[in-house]
Amino acid sequence: MKNKTLKLILAVLPLLLFSSTIWGQAAEGTGSNPYFYSGLLSNGMLFLVGAVFVAALIALYNLLNIMVKVQQIRIYQEQGMEAYMEEAKKPQQSFFQRLYKRMTNVVPVEKEKDIMFDHEYDGIRELDNVLPPWWVAMFYITIAFGVVYYTYYHFTGAGPSSAEEYKMEMEQAEKAVQAYLATQSNQVDETNVELLTDEQSLAAGKAIFEGKGTCFTCHGMQGEGGIGPNLTDPYWIHGGGIKDLFKTIKYGVPEKGMISWKDQLKPSEMHQVASYILSLQGTNPPNPKEPQGELYQQVENAPAPPADSTATGAESKEADAIGMNKE
Repeated sequence: MKNKTLKLILAVLPLLLFSSTIWGQAAEGTGSNPYFYSGLLSNGMLFLVGAVFVAALIALYNLLNIMVKVQQIRIYQEQGMEAYMEEAKKPQQSFFQRLYKRMTNVVPVEKEKDIMFDHEYDGIRELDNVLPPWWVAMFYITIAFGVVYYTYYHFTGAGPSSAEEYKMEMEQAEKAVQAYLATQSNQVDETNVELLTDEQSLAAGKAIFEGKGTCFTCHGMQGEGGIGPNLTDPYWIHGGGIKDLFKTIKYGVPEKGMISWKDQLKPSEMHQVASYILSLQGTNPPNPKEPQGELYQQVENAPAPPADSTATGAESKEADAIGMNKE
C-alpha cells in the first residue's frame, strides 16, 4: 500500500511542478494583464482538477483491489490457508493476457469436451463456442452507426444526400476535366488542330492579331491586306485550311518575309489567331488587296449562299466563295 501511494505521489508531482513552471514563465512575459491571468488561472485550475480526478480514480482502483484481496483472504480462511497459499503460488496472468481472454472468450483446450456437440460429420465434431465479444461489439457498433448515419443524412438534412454528393462530385470532375484540357491546350500542332468557333477563343485570337502577334502590320487591321496578302477573300497561297494556316503561322514563310511565330506565340495562341483569321472570310473590308494564290474550298460540297442576281461578275464570284475557309 505504501509503495502504491508513493508511486501515485511521484506520478502527480511532476504534473504539478510543470503547471507551476508554465505559470511562472508566462507571468513574466505578460506583465499585469488581468485577462491573461484570469484565463491562465482557469486553465491551471482545470488542469489541477483533472490531475486530482485521475489520482482519485487510481486511489479507488487500488482500494478496490485491496477489498477484493481481503475478501479472498476471508474466503480462503474459511476453506483453509492451504488453499489460499496454493492459489497465491499460481502464476498471475498479465494485463494483455486477461484482455485477450476477455475479448476472445476462448475455452481452454482441456475443457473443449464440455462444449462439444454430439453430432459429427466424417469424424469431425463441432464445438458450441460463443461468438467472440469483439465481434459482437463490432456488430452492434455498426448497427448504431447505421442509425446515426441514416438519421444525419436522410432525416435531419444536416449532411448532403446521395444526389447532392453526386452533383458535387460531378462538378469536381468537370473542374478536373477543364484543368486537364487547359494543360493540353499547348499540345496542339498542325496535325491535330481544329477550327475554333466559340466567341471567347475568337476574341482571344483577335487580341493576338491586333496586339501581341502584330499580324495587322502586314495584313491590315481588318485583314484587308497590305504588305502581306488579303486574308478575307477565298484565295490562298499556302493553303486555306486550319491546319495549313496553323503551319504557316508556326513556321512562317522566310523567303517571302513572314517570320516563324513558334518562338513568340504558344501553340494555343497560334490556334486562336488562326481560327480568328478564318472567321474574317467574306467580311469585305474597305480597300481590299487584290486576290493572290488559288481559290480554296475547305469543305467539299459545302453549301454556298445564293448569289445576288443584280451583283456584278466580281461580286457574284465573291458571293459564291462565301462559306469557303482560307489561309
